[in-house]
Amino acid sequence: MARHYLSPLLAPRSVALVGATEREGSLGRIVWDNLAAGGLSGELTAVNPKHQTLFGRRCYARLGDLPQAPELVVIVTPARTVPAILEDAGAAGVRGAVVLTSGFGETGEAGRALQAEAAAVARKHKLRMVGPNCLGLMRPEAGLNATFSRTPARPGRLGLLSQSGAICAAIIDWAYPAGVGFSSVVSLGAAADVDFGELLDFLIADPATDAVLMYIEGIHDARGFISALRAAARAKPVVVLKVGRYAAGTRAASSHTGALMGSDAVFDAALRRAGTVRVKTYEQLFAAARILANRKLPAGERLAILTNGGGPGVMAADSAAENDVPLAVLAPETLARLDEVLPPQWSHGNPVDIIGDAPAQRFADAAAATLADPGVDALLAMYCPVAVTPPEAAGGAVADAAQASEKLVIAAWLGATDTRNYLEARGVPNFQTPENAVEAFSFLCAYRRNQTQLLQVPGALSGAVESKHPDLAAVGAIRDGALAQSRSILTEHEAKAVLAAFGLPVPRNIIATDGAAAVAAAGEIGYPVVIKIHSPDITHKSDVGGVRRNLQTPEMVAGAFEGMLRHVRTTCPGARIGGAVVQPMLRFAHARELLVGVATDPTFGPVITFGAGGVSVEAVRDAAVALPPLNALLARELIGRTRTSRLLGAYRDVPAVDLEALVSLLLRISDMVCALPWLKEMDLNPVIAHPGGVVIADARVVIDPARVNAPPRYGHMAIHPYPTDLEGELRLMDGSTLALRPIRPEDAARERRLFDVLSERSRYQRFLNQMAELPPQMLARFTQLDYDRELALVALEPGGKEFAGEGRYAPNADGTSAEFALTVADAWQGRGVGRALLERLCACARAAGYEALNGHILKANRDMLDLALRLGFVRTGQDGDTVSVVRKL
Repeated sequence: MARHYLSPLLAPRSVALVGATEREGSLGRIVWDNLAAGGLSGELTAVNPKHQTLFGRRCYARLGDLPQAPELVVIVTPARTVPAILEDAGAAGVRGAVVLTSGFGETGEAGRALQAEAAAVARKHKLRMVGPNCLGLMRPEAGLNATFSRTPARPGRLGLLSQSGAICAAIIDWAYPAGVGFSSVVSLGAAADVDFGELLDFLIADPATDAVLMYIEGIHDARGFISALRAAARAKPVVVLKVGRYAAGTRAASSHTGALMGSDAVFDAALRRAGTVRVKTYEQLFAAARILANRKLPAGERLAILTNGGGPGVMAADSAAENDVPLAVLAPETLARLDEVLPPQWSHGNPVDIIGDAPAQRFADAAAATLADPGVDALLAMYCPVAVTPPEAAGGAVADAAQASEKLVIAAWLGATDTRNYLEARGVPNFQTPENAVEAFSFLCAYRRNQTQLLQVPGALSGAVESKHPDLAAVGAIRDGALAQSRSILTEHEAKAVLAAFGLPVPRNIIATDGAAAVAAAGEIGYPVVIKIHSPDITHKSDVGGVRRNLQTPEMVAGAFEGMLRHVRTTCPGARIGGAVVQPMLRFAHARELLVGVATDPTFGPVITFGAGGVSVEAVRDAAVALPPLNALLARELIGRTRTSRLLGAYRDVPAVDLEALVSLLLRISDMVCALPWLKEMDLNPVIAHPGGVVIADARVVIDPARVNAPPRYGHMAIHPYPTDLEGELRLMDGSTLALRPIRPEDAARERRLFDVLSERSRYQRFLNQMAELPPQMLARFTQLDYDRELALVALEPGGKEFAGEGRYAPNADGTSAEFALTVADAWQGRGVGRALLERLCACARAAGYEALNGHILKANRDMLDLALRLGFVRTGQDGDTVSVVRKL
């Protein structure tokens, strides 16, 4: 397996400390002592121009003087010296640096300039840097402790990434006596170079890491962060503590959507979409660490509670309800078994109250019976201090039952401090209170649920616009017309024309420049009508008296037109007024007013908001946020996270709204966001939903003049949508064509059937072994892709029901190249499918920014080897029967 490009940072073969000193209490001494005590297997060198020897060994004046460049340098010298030291390190061939020094971006403008200079030097030399202003990093398994932490980390299987050095040190300090260990600990500090995304990539591939804990204050690269987070969460649980939940917005929002959308809500939506779990307190992060260190993930969410005290059982059940943890319903066989081993007065249900006089054997029998129930996914065992049974005896009984079962067992030994450590040592996570234990289990439940969102890969065009693709030329003309007039806000008439181009339901509207024109327009549309002020300078028309409703006659229209314009000219004397917009009075039985909007988050880009609409929208503040692109499942989930959703169904004598039409509207909004990078803000308020459909009564669109041209690969979005633009045809050698498209999660059955029809020879040539069937984990991995970093193209047989072949690439550990693989059904071999797929893969990998594409081909697979060589690949080596090839892109 290739060495990851961050290995010089996290698994270095040699380390140099710049700023080492023997002075007690200094940063250079503390870090040296930690490095020396860690047991690093490679060379440890001191660098300090003021000394010739330190700690009984030679000390070098500068990194360039070392006989061999270390893989990692740790820098503890003053901030002003750091750029020059990095320059020296880069020139010497050093590949990794950790800058513990403070005095950079956190100090002001001069510090930010110094930080930018240090980062630029690191980039110039392709030297990867952690920090500055950080605690450092640890890799306990490798004996690396490049920090000034008071406490070392125990070896374990949790990865810890933290922006705060203080939080990082506190977690390590808590974890050591608790017996919780770590595979890697990284304090990012200012993250001027290496950020969360790349570190997550390292931990994904790290076989020593089972789960990841993160403390986040902010991120720099949203696309890289989300992409890495989604990749990590597919393989390992990721728990995030994000602070700054109530920070004030960074800008004044000019739309309802912007005012409703807090940056923390967007971050929450991003984590949910990435399949990760968010905790909100320091204590919850500890609880997550404790339960994840156990390494047992439940198959489901059904929790059974075992207790020798009724009160704590009720507390645990209440906490389960508050945290959306379903309590298991015990099977009749389980109840019968419990009747045999428990006294008659036991609770006869879940929670299983075994009564306060329970001896250790009763704990053992009840735990074993409950864990044997197929409807139980995990067990919370609780002990209340009683004189009858010592806590150690009860703990031993539960620990024995836990070891005999594959199911997760957690505990809350109330008041029994000494027994807590005993249970932890036996592999049973122990919590101080029933609520702590249930909350910790709820994180695992949330992880399972969020995997559903992780598997969704909506396209740039959702398919909601059935009749035709959107008229992007007409939309671009409207945008350019506004910009030509130095306007960044479209008029309502223009905004609705843009919506109509995407197939969204908007009422007919006519611009009238005078009263007579308004009357004529009303007669053409049909009474009753609404008239609204037509001005590029007035955003919220109702606030200035710019709307007149339910006009029934020509006289009412004429009078309302003159009165409205007179009033608005008085209240907004500087506004440009071009008349009024006339549209039908939208009246539907059992209608609900909703808000649908788009806003641009400074970190994650465009987001979609849904909630209660109308003039009281900001007072009610009932809205939910989602990251695009959306599909039907994600759109329904967005709707369901609002209180308003309860009013959309039927109640009493009120019928339900047309939910499918509402979902379709959200999908078309998602299409707009993907296609229009310049769509900065959009308010559709109100959107009127009723039993017969939906209609957009009012609309407002804000343009971002700096984003007129679409960036490549949907660069304006945090999540790369399903690449609809890669759909097309493959032309074969005989001139025939096959449909081509990227793979989707719903292709799992087709992928399995492609494997099933392969001959043993073809299977061996593709997978290098004789697998009888495709394992479920591999099947999921092959069909659930992150299109920002990997791709699988499938050629479909005529009719589209089966795969004729597929080609895929995935990133290598070096971060600059990708590895390809081809599979062609036996019936389609020799017809040019493989060649066409590989040519298309090379083009796609080049467009994605990869510098090279490589592969590993069996020497006996002459057809594949010859094909690769004909397409410009060259041999780079041979390992046994396998030939390695690469093509520069």
